[in-house]
Amino acid sequence: MRTMRVRPPAVAGLFYPADPGELRAAVEQALAAAAPVAGPVAKAVVAPHAGYAYSGPVAASAYARVAPARGRITRVVLLGPAHRAPGVAVVASGAEAFATPLGLVRVDVERRDALVAAGLVVVDDHAHAGEHSLEVQLPFLQVALGDVAVLPLAVGHVDAQQVAGVLEAAWGGDETLVVVSTDLSHYHDHQTATELDRRTADAVVAARPDRLGPYDACGVVPLQALLLAAAGHDLHVELLDLRTSADTAGDPGRVVGYGAFALA
Repeated sequence: MRTMRVRPPAVAGLFYPADPGELRAAVEQALAAAAPVAGPVAKAVVAPHAGYAYSGPVAASAYARVAPARGRITRVVLLGPAHRAPGVAVVASGAEAFATPLGLVRVDVERRDALVAAGLVVVDDHAHAGEHSLEVQLPFLQVALGDVAVLPLAVGHVDAQQVAGVLEAAWGGDETLVVVSTDLSHYHDHQTATELDRRTADAVVAARPDRLGPYDACGVVPLQALLLAAAGHDLHVELLDLRTSADTAGDPGRVVGYGAFALA
């Protein structure tokens, strides 16, 4: 019998609890505390990717926005920045599943292979081995949406329009959710970060990727790409939450900004 290729968790016990019961309870509590959901189910969401103590409440506001579509959403296209191996490509994993303490998350192998065949993405397991920006989203997907197939893509130093082309090819219908994983400003004091992140949020809500600079978000390229792709689908951007690590659990002297957005 052939052994399934599984990418093991790299940041369990660091960014989120390694104990399955503790992890599920943390995600469920964060989702329960999120603002009540109003409006149509989002086609895409933007969520942060820091440790759950810092960004978990903000991320939960994004996943609460799509949880009502549990059972309808069966595929997730997940993009985040390649922090550890930022090559000049959009990079898929060769794994057939990603493991978390909550179990295995199936990789959408069929869609991945189609994108590779089209020359839109490459496969490089090294880029995914220690990447946290994608991994920390998986427990939220598992709890909010259940058994879904996920296509994790690590975005390197590439043009946003190129990434928008990847998104368009993987866009799908109502069964497909797009998730962009990004934090906002990094390592300013709380007041400065709040001002910078408000400007960034205004640009995102206005669907103006041209107003986003390289230091406004660590995942600025996939964020710009989402806005570019969404323009062709007449999606409206809604700000769900905007905080810094000082608002949740951190030192106000040196913070990271977090935003959650929904596109519907």
